[in-house]
Amino acid sequence: MQTTTLSFENLHNHGELFANMLRARRELFIVHNKWDLPEALGMEYDQYDTPASRWVVVHDEFGQVLAGNRLTPTTARCGVYSYMIRDAQRGLLDTIPSDLLYEQAPVSDQVWESSRLFVAHNVPAGIRRRVHATLIAEIGRASRALGATSCLTLLAANWPRWAKRVNVDMKAMGPVMLIDGIENQVVSMNFASNLH
Repeated sequence: MQTTTLSFENLHNHGELFANMLRARRELFIVHNKWDLPEALGMEYDQYDTPASRWVVVHDEFGQVLAGNRLTPTTARCGVYSYMIRDAQRGLLDTIPSDLLYEQAPVSDQVWESSRLFVAHNVPAGIRRRVHATLIAEIGRASRALGATSCLTLLAANWPRWAKRVNVDMKAMGPVMLIDGIENQVVSMNFASNLH
């Protein structure tokens, strides 16, 4: 099992890994979860997949994607868009309620957004926990390397069950909301204690 943090600067060094990650996102979010998301060439994408973002990918030695995540700075701007949680709060997204945070969405160099977090649907049950823990550990490492002390993320509301297993201090930042029949909640993952 390997981890790679992709950026527009290093995509060329990793062959099909970025495309494979977008294909894996499509397979899970569009095919399996039946979410209505943009797709092209068998890949899922949205307005936040820009050069400002990074993508953390857990994969095997052949480039098969096991898990992934997108990191976007909360300072990002692309037209009317910034980052998903803030744009939802601003009423720019129909699929996510605008009252998803207790406070105003942050705009800070030290806070990044973690979005499109997934473990591929075909990852065997016997290694899912290890794949998930590897993904979260790499998100922490990549976030710290980018200067972030925390990441905001919209997760299934069952996050308290696994937060300690992946050794990340997590805190609810908004109410539990029903989105597409699943209870979700915005959470802050604190990586400050791991900064050196």
